[in-house]
Amino acid sequence: MINKVVDNAEEAIQDIQHGMTLMLGGFGLCGIPENCIAALVKKGVRELTCISNNAGVDDFGIGLLLQKHQVKKMIASYVGENAEFERQLLSGELEVELIPQGTLATRCLAAGYGMPAIFTPAGVGTEVAIGKEVRNFNGKDYLLEMAFEADFAIVKAWRGDTAGNLIFRSTARNFNPIMAMAGKVTIAEVEELVPIGTLDPDQIHAPGIYVHRIFQGKNYEKRIEKRTVRE
Repeated sequence: MINKVVDNAEEAIQDIQHGMTLMLGGFGLCGIPENCIAALVKKGVRELTCISNNAGVDDFGIGLLLQKHQVKKMIASYVGENAEFERQLLSGELEVELIPQGTLATRCLAAGYGMPAIFTPAGVGTEVAIGKEVRNFNGKDYLLEMAFEADFAIVKAWRGDTAGNLIFRSTARNFNPIMAMAGKVTIAEVEELVPIGTLDPDQIHAPGIYVHRIFQGKNYEKRIEKRTVRE
């Protein structure tokens, strides 16, 4: 059996180079690969294209990469919590592709399923459709969107085994499983790494066949974007 287990985030991301395209799992700040992001910041790789639901916040998540000007292009569906992202966008320092959230998810799925493209009604008749093919099916217009091509997909799971099988919890399940399918190389960091046979097969959300490297992470902050409490 192929040994997928690596010691830490630094080893997992060691061959990520300048100019590569990365998928980064998570939804908001929930279920983001905190350890790998920190390792990327430390390594100093630049000119990255990042595909993610969001761009983190100023001092956490992908926001840490933006602070160091390591991201060339951001492809995301929500970016409203990051002032540094806004500054770089308005100053022309950062390329941005904003796409509907369902389109983001489906382009990930298409990559994982080996499909070159999908047709979706989302974005038809808007700026999203500029320069793209529109085709009519049964009287309704659909927009052609290409599957993502990511050099690496980096995800974070609750539990995983040494074969790479992954279980996600709650909100972290939104984008992580489909991104795990979609990268040419998939790296998974997990809160708990267990031996093969420990996980209930019926509970696995991403099969190990998609995962190339796995390690047990540490020191997770699990921040909340907007904490609301009663007065």
